[in-house]
Amino acid sequence: MVVDLGYGDAGKGTVVDWLCATRHVHTVVRFNGGAQAAHNVVLPDGRHHTFAQFGAGTFRPGVRTHLARQQVVDPLALAAEADHLASVGVPDALDRLTVDGEALLATPYHRAANRLREIARGAARHGSCGLGVGESVRYGLAHPDEAPRVADCRDRELLRRRLTVLRDRLTAELGPLDAPPVADCLPAFTAFADRVAIADRSYLAGVLRAGTVVFEGAQGVLLDEWHGFHPYTTWSTTTFANAEDLLAEAGAAGSAYRLGVVRTVTTRHGPGPLVTEDRTLPLTDPRNPTNPWQGRFRFGHFDAVAHRYALDVAGGVDGLALTHLDLTRPDPARPALKLCRRYDGTDRLRPGPPGDLERQAALTARLLTTRPVYDAPPTDWPAAVSEALAAPVVLTSHGPTAADKREHGRSAAGPLPVPRVA
Repeated sequence: MVVDLGYGDAGKGTVVDWLCATRHVHTVVRFNGGAQAAHNVVLPDGRHHTFAQFGAGTFRPGVRTHLARQQVVDPLALAAEADHLASVGVPDALDRLTVDGEALLATPYHRAANRLREIARGAARHGSCGLGVGESVRYGLAHPDEAPRVADCRDRELLRRRLTVLRDRLTAELGPLDAPPVADCLPAFTAFADRVAIADRSYLAGVLRAGTVVFEGAQGVLLDEWHGFHPYTTWSTTTFANAEDLLAEAGAAGSAYRLGVVRTVTTRHGPGPLVTEDRTLPLTDPRNPTNPWQGRFRFGHFDAVAHRYALDVAGGVDGLALTHLDLTRPDPARPALKLCRRYDGTDRLRPGPPGDLERQAALTARLLTTRPVYDAPPTDWPAAVSEALAAPVVLTSHGPTAADKREHGRSAAGPLPVPRVA
């Protein structure tokens, strides 16, 4: 199970690709988020794809993707993603895809409503990606028996009714939506049902018997819907919890290795707390440009306090993948990256009970005025991160491709170590 212990963008995609390149992986299971995910994978020959809904192991021949029921599925975005994969040499991505019929659908109406809500917030925007994923979850919670789901795409008339009700409700609440008529949406959604394999909850147990499975998380624990810094969060459980639920249902509870991903710089896309932000760092990320919905991609020094909080929220890990170590090489044009073990006044943030958003909002307000305290720049980054987070670094990444990954402290041919660090 691969989960980001930051605000996202730590390199989950490249870690999953490495796992699929070095282990005999049968299937990658996506278990949260939706089409707003952006997991970048670069091959040694220069081919690149930003994985949103397909598993980040799809470049590897034969590796399948399963979209679990906690995933929000956008068929239109999925088709566009499949087209790009075909253009970079992967023509069979849809043939290797299964989707749980219970998964919520993201539609043009959700996307339009999402954007209207975000625009209405003005200067207090939350940093939404503007793709309607959260809006789909919101509607599903409010109308669980009427929200459009993947399995509905097999029944044209049922889907028509549900899309019509959805459109009318959102229009009554928000005004006219910038979205096509229902009749124009139906062919694409029914074609999706004809093209992909739609499964039920029993499917995953068979996949687990067939071979190694990688559970690929989306976003980051610090954006979690209940434990993130409200309101700058996502409508998604970003911890290991969804994957653990799926394993328990399949009779394999507690059987997966828990791999947490962090990068040597703590980053954030959009507004919200980033205690170690340093605007003097001359860093850019070409895969994460400024965009009109999330805003600026921000850089800060390694925030061990925030990552320890994420570990506490997630229930610990078996090992850490530390990415972007190439940024720690001495460079006279760039100040040395530092490590923050404590803030002014505390070295630990304590998780609260799930659902107490007032508490999380108060924590957010506190973090927006908190100042970091830095140690001297580490000379051995894996050792410093392992000590600061009390968890072993088992994988290091020194560049964008699988060839740039190294198992830390043991031969590349061996399995990842298995002791649990809580």
